[in-house]
Order: sequence, then structure tokens, then C-alpha cells
Amino acid sequence: MVKNLRKLRLRMGVSQQQLADVIGTSQQSINKYENHNVEPDIAALVKLADYFGVSLDDLVGRAPAADRRLPEDLELSREETALVRDYRTLSKEEKSSILLVLKNYLRNRKKPPEP
Repeated sequence: MVKNLRKLRLRMGVSQQQLADVIGTSQQSINKYENHNVEPDIAALVKLADYFGVSLDDLVGRAPAADRRLPEDLELSREETALVRDYRTLSKEEKSSILLVLKNYLRNRKKPPEP
């Protein structure tokens, strides 16, 4: 659903036909996108977002990441956030190694101590 297409188009003072010409589609398609009768394909969404200088999230009206917060009991501390950020920079192999170590640690931690 392209919730913000009409608003963005009107803000820029562009007609449906002018927008259609820019992204290589028909005026009727733009009309259908705006009225939610037809969903544009991903290629058209990218062209629209690029034309208006917005993200795909902004174009389709998806809430920014800051608005999609974790439940309170899952809020991350500053240290946890830094760990996640660092983890995301690792290669696929490094991530696999870290996950294996963590899973083994957690599995072994749950076992009762031996007498």
C-alpha cells in the first residue's frame, strides 16, 4: 500500500501524468496506486522513492524503526546494543562461530552441577 504517494506528489506540485512519465508508467497506474486499487511492483516503488527522495518505509507509510520498539522486558541496555551492533559487522562464518559458542554455553549452563 502506497499511503504517502498522493501527499508526496502534491507537495512537489507534480501531476499524475508527470509522475507517470518520470517513472515510466501510465497516469492510470499512478491513479490506481494512490487510490489503493493496485499495488506497484518493487521496481516502481524504488523509482517512486528515489524520485521523491524518501525511503521505501516513508513511501508506504511504515513506522520508523524508533516507533517499532521492543516490549519493555526486551529493551536492550547500552552494552547489549553495542554487542548487537558489533555482531552485525561480523562475517557469516564469524556469526556462526559466536552463535555456536553461545548456544553451547547456554545449554551447559542449564545442566545441574555434577555431584
